[in-house]
Amino acid sequence: MKPINPDIVLKPVKEYVLMAVGMLMYSFGWIGCILPAGGVGGGAAGLSLVLCNALSTAGIDLQIGTMVFIINAVLLLVAGFIVGWNFGLKTIFCVVIISLGMNFWQEVLPDGNFLGVDNLLAIVMGGILAGAGIALCFSQGGSTGGTDIVAMIINKYRTVSYGKILIYSDFVIIGSALLVGMGISAVIYGYVMTAVVGYTVDMIMAGNQQSSQVFIVTHDYEKMAQAIVDNVHRGVTLIDSQGWYSKKESKIVMVVCRKRETSMILKFVKTIDPEAFMTVGSVMGVYGKGFQTIGKG
Repeated sequence: MKPINPDIVLKPVKEYVLMAVGMLMYSFGWIGCILPAGGVGGGAAGLSLVLCNALSTAGIDLQIGTMVFIINAVLLLVAGFIVGWNFGLKTIFCVVIISLGMNFWQEVLPDGNFLGVDNLLAIVMGGILAGAGIALCFSQGGSTGGTDIVAMIINKYRTVSYGKILIYSDFVIIGSALLVGMGISAVIYGYVMTAVVGYTVDMIMAGNQQSSQVFIVTHDYEKMAQAIVDNVHRGVTLIDSQGWYSKKESKIVMVVCRKRETSMILKFVKTIDPEAFMTVGSVMGVYGKGFQTIGKG
């Protein structure tokens, strides 16, 4: 009998554990930081907070986690009939953990701003925790539902980028807080929190994958390329080029390096050819020797 590879069992267990941790961080950021500070946000959690406030004025008290589950369940049901039922177990798992996590934190954490910090600082802390939780979930192939499901439905009929859907939906959800009497401060906090979440997710997801792509236009390209190879220990690619104004043919030195190595390359460019023309762009997801292997992408 062929022995069972432990990685086959341990890998999915690890993925679901990390997704659960991420969603508990996300839910704590909302219930422990954002909610006590009087903030709001986008996505299913933000819409749930707005709806719960609207219901409370009518004398109906409903936990935010329960409302998150109801919204996601409705979206999943609608999406199922429109785009099919291929959501994946991870999406359903994350939605359930978010809902249970929010209800759990709402039960065990004291009311009010128990952290004892300024409201704006609490919003920033909540945004960082929520963003870190989302990034951890995304890194394991999970999804937080909400806007992801809306994007699936919209893209069935019209191609719209995920970023635009996220921006438009968050703008509407956060602005709707004014309709339920949450005040302008909640709206301002909401936009701050959304920016912090987006920045945190980008930074964590980029991580060590974030690199620089450097193009150097110089007539002394051979010396430049050799200096980079010998000192920075990065591969160099020469690209044929021609200056349109001078009509002179030359080569562009292209190198992809880690962010921290960019300053070193700048130093060699200045030393070898102070008049060189150079552009530096940020890239992420660099695969190949010296970077990530394609199998781990």
